[in-house]
Amino acid sequence: MHDAAQEDAADKLDRLVRHAATGPALPCAVVHPVDAAALEGAMEAAAHGLIRPILVGPAARIRAAAEQAGIDLSAATIEDVPHSHAAAERAVALVREGRAGALLKGSLHTDELMAAVVAREAGLRTERRISHCFILDVPRYHKPLVVTDAAINIEPDLETKADIARNAIDLCHALGIARPKLAVLAAVEVVTPKQPATVDAAALSKMADRGQIEGGIVDGPLAFDNAISLEAARSKHLESPVAGDPDILLVPDLTAGNMLAKQLQYLAGAESAGIVVGARVPIALTSRAEGPRARLASCAVMRLAVGMRVTKHGDD
Repeated sequence: MHDAAQEDAADKLDRLVRHAATGPALPCAVVHPVDAAALEGAMEAAAHGLIRPILVGPAARIRAAAEQAGIDLSAATIEDVPHSHAAAERAVALVREGRAGALLKGSLHTDELMAAVVAREAGLRTERRISHCFILDVPRYHKPLVVTDAAINIEPDLETKADIARNAIDLCHALGIARPKLAVLAAVEVVTPKQPATVDAAALSKMADRGQIEGGIVDGPLAFDNAISLEAARSKHLESPVAGDPDILLVPDLTAGNMLAKQLQYLAGAESAGIVVGARVPIALTSRAEGPRARLASCAVMRLAVGMRVTKHGDD
């Protein structure tokens, strides 16, 4: 049964990649890809027609890593810069110049890349707060599940959570989900001032009712069990348009989100893709711990997310 679940997950990821590859390949700046894992991910995405990679980093190190790993770079161009900090700045500049439509993290720390992205004058800010979405294929859940934010905003306030919700809803639209259901998670499903996450969840739900968060169905607070399981919700006599069928789980803070996403990966066998949204272009934050399928799926989601609605600061 486990093998069947794995095969079904593989089919879902394959469908995602095929769907994303139907349009023209996306010019993508790959930031500091100086090891085999980063180069393999970029070039496999190129082979599937998802991206046209622009490798931004020290050219000699990039070519040496490719030669050592036997990776063909003929489908890529190289922007030669001296180090990872310069690579992050140059990759962001390529977006601003219109030469790249997405960013793919290579062999540098996430903080270093995101510092260039959020730079006030030369970065890629929009009117939205930037946030991260894990797109998880959990074998025991009936559809893809988005967990947000588990990587960028550490302790988001209500205003930031509203943008996190908007970003995730827009991403679901880009993935073909017309009216996504968003569960705002807390430890309990009742509102209590002793647990501020429940108060934020109730406010987000009412904001959606009043049109301040558009495009989806938002409900909370919901504990994890009654968010995921309709039976658990019914056992508590909880009526919710989201319970048992969420597309999105909005977590109280980064710690809770990171733990939830990794538990689903390592204990429930979930495969994942992950991107940063809310900037001018989508950004794939892949890691060495991810396998080649996860990196490919992240590029597929990134390709689809190019169609997301983005509001820029000014016209520059």
